[in-house]
Amino acid sequence: MKMLSSLRQAGIAAGIACGALAGCATVGPDEPGWGRDARAAPGWARVRDAAVNAARSPFTWAPVIGAIALQFGDLDDDIAEEAMDNTPIFGSTSGADDASDVLRGASWVFYATTGLLAPRVDDAPAWQAKLKGFGVGAAAIGVTQVLTAGLKSGTDRERPNDRDDNSFPSGHASAAAVALRLTQRNLEYFDLAPNARRTLNAGFGAIGAMTGWARVEAGEHHLSDVLVGGALGNFLGMFVSDAFLGRGRYQGPKARFELSRSSVVTRLHWDL
Repeated sequence: MKMLSSLRQAGIAAGIACGALAGCATVGPDEPGWGRDARAAPGWARVRDAAVNAARSPFTWAPVIGAIALQFGDLDDDIAEEAMDNTPIFGSTSGADDASDVLRGASWVFYATTGLLAPRVDDAPAWQAKLKGFGVGAAAIGVTQVLTAGLKSGTDRERPNDRDDNSFPSGHASAAAVALRLTQRNLEYFDLAPNARRTLNAGFGAIGAMTGWARVEAGEHHLSDVLVGGALGNFLGMFVSDAFLGRGRYQGPKARFELSRSSVVTRLHWDL
């Protein structure tokens, strides 16, 4: 019953936002339609480029660096205890737990609705292209779940609320992150103004961040758990989409590291 209520609220939110996208679902005659160019064997070059592209995303490496930094001293434990005791955003641990379910459900609904609304070209049957597109998405989500479960089993980290030893990494954070990254990839098929695209992408990023923080306030995870979960979901969402769906071009901040004899220079730039 709780999950049905969560998905109902998520569906309402997704319907409002995605309804506005329906009129933007256009594709040019020379552009690939969503799902049409999906490949089960995309070739080594595309797999390599997709992996490098996903690893270069600050939403992959920056959370990992943050999670490592939190291991110095008792900072990770202190943040988890403070969040669980005071619940500054969601008001209670049960409220945070419920919110994390709603936000995760919203990420799934956003992915599904943008995939359904994404345009296709006329020379491919609609059901065939959609089936291929959602097959790629299902693979990304499935691999994320498997790797998350494997890491939980291998690390045996106790949750802040002492419920069990499945704290690392956060499954809610990784599930939301992969679904929202796939959603952002879907948006590349819509004819959106740059500001509208950036606003939507920022909104989806905020949903992912709030999903993770809700798990911290619920006492289910340390902050480092949700950071690594988010990084894992972001990497796999980008990698699988770019390698097997075929369109991906990362729109957002990128870091470039340049080595010299005396220093390392980091350049951060934004592709539009």
